[in-house]
This record gives sequence, structure tokens and C-alpha cells, in this order.
Amino acid sequence: MSKSWENFIKQFRHYLKIERSLSENSIQAYCSDVEKLSHFLENEYPSLGPAEVETKQLREFVGMLGKLEISEFTQARIISGIKAFYKFLVYEELISKDPAQLLEAPRLGRKLPDTLSFHEINQILEGIPLGDAQGHRNRAMLELLYSSGLRVSELINLKKSQIFEDIGFLRIVGKGNKERLVPVGKDALKYLNIYLKEVRNHQEIARGHEEYVFLNRRGKKLSRVMVFMIIKDSVARVGIEKNVSPHTFRHSFATHLIEGGADLRAVQEMLGHESITTTEIYTHLDRDYLRQVLTDFHPRNRKEI
Repeated sequence: MSKSWENFIKQFRHYLKIERSLSENSIQAYCSDVEKLSHFLENEYPSLGPAEVETKQLREFVGMLGKLEISEFTQARIISGIKAFYKFLVYEELISKDPAQLLEAPRLGRKLPDTLSFHEINQILEGIPLGDAQGHRNRAMLELLYSSGLRVSELINLKKSQIFEDIGFLRIVGKGNKERLVPVGKDALKYLNIYLKEVRNHQEIARGHEEYVFLNRRGKKLSRVMVFMIIKDSVARVGIEKNVSPHTFRHSFATHLIEGGADLRAVQEMLGHESITTTEIYTHLDRDYLRQVLTDFHPRNRKEI
């Protein structure tokens, strides 16, 4: 990679880390997308630096992606990374015109993963054995995931100081270190209290992990992988065959609120979505229902008997 590309990508990385406060995984993904573009252009247009690239070269790169055996979702993610890179260059006044502005990504359907019904949620929760410390921890953890719609990263990083039991809220630190207050249900608080006061208090806790709520057998905070494994085991125990992850609980939380008539803005706030457009995907069930009502009952759509 040429020095000019290396320098621009380095500045882009610094911007994503300092100003956007993105995780290291997200930063690496963005930079990897730009590196793919740089390798393509250095082969096809070796004299072009990042600031000299025009829309036609970017379209050639997109055309090349289309010929590779990669999914449309991967193509769209790469193009999104390129667009973010050139928006950054304009923002920093390193270029005056954004060549990626008119770049089009493949059209993607917005597909939600499996959503659990309220009955299935209860099956999973009631199926967790409470005969040992891990069972009490797991029940509290899954109750909290469903009660408050937390991301798995928010769950494993939750600290005791973020629980406000007297008002029934959690102070959550989400993406980009943005804080939000999330209500927590009575059942979740009940099992959380049992775990904290009757189980965790008797556990030997590793140094530096004293404030984290959910701990493993060694007294350290849980990992993402461990949460996935706990959920997989809990789902298998009750015979549910859906592909369930921590995010499934978050999706179920939001879907059940929307189905129950909750205000979209309130759900957006609880989920910590920056844009309400992201939250609107949870209205899919309501739209499907309304469409079915129209088909079944509107006089112009009903079949003659």
C-alpha cells in the first residue's frame, strides 16, 4: 500500500476512535474496507491517491465486488465503509467533493432474526435450574436481557453502580459511550437481587472485577461467548429449535412492546438507537397484520363466495 493511502487510513482510524468512539472491531472493519479499495486502485490506477479518486473508479471497484463470490450483505458493508471514508475526507477538508456520494449498494431486505413469543420466553426462564450459583446468575441475566432489551456488551459490562433499584432503572453505557436510562421490570429486579445478595456476596471475586454484576466461576466478568453458550444451553433444555442468541431477547423485548402499543420513540430511547429508522423494523409485525386485515375484510379485496 502506498504511503498516501497508509496516511489517509491512519487519519481515518484516529477519527473513528477519537471522534466516533467506535469499538476496535468496528474500526478494523471500516479500515479493512478502505484497504480493499486501495489494493484495487493501486493495481488498476497506480498513480491515483485517495484524494484523486473519482466516482467512475469507485463504480469499477463496486463492479469488481459484484463479480466476486461474496454476499450482497458483505458488498453493502464494504461500500458503506468506503462512503464513510470519503465523508471523513470531506469533513476534514482533505477533498472538496465526495466521489462516493452517488455510489449505490445492493438493495437488501431488512430481515429480523427469530423472535421468541412470550410463552417461549417464559419456557426458557422457567427451565433454568436454580440449584446452584450459576443457575441463579443465569436466571437473573436472561430476565434482565428480556426486561430491558440490553445488548450483550451492555450486559457483560453492567456494574452494580448502574442499578437504581429504588426507581427501577438501569443506567446503561451503550455504543459510542452514550448513556441512557432503561426501566427494569419487577421480576428481573427480584432475580437480580437474589443473585447479588444471596449468591454473588458469597463468591470470591477476582481483583479488578469487583464492580461487575455478572461473574463466572473464577470471579471474573462474563465474556460474550459465555453468554451465548448459556443461552444456547437454556434454549436446548426446553426443546426450542429456533436459532436464539442474546440479540433474540433484545428483538423480542422490542417486538413485544410494539405489539402491545408502545410508542416508537419510547422504544427507540430504551434500545439506544441513534435513528428511529432502526427502531421501525420492529413495526413489521403490525404492518403484516394490517395488510392481512385489508386482504381479508376490504370489499375490493375479498373473494366472492
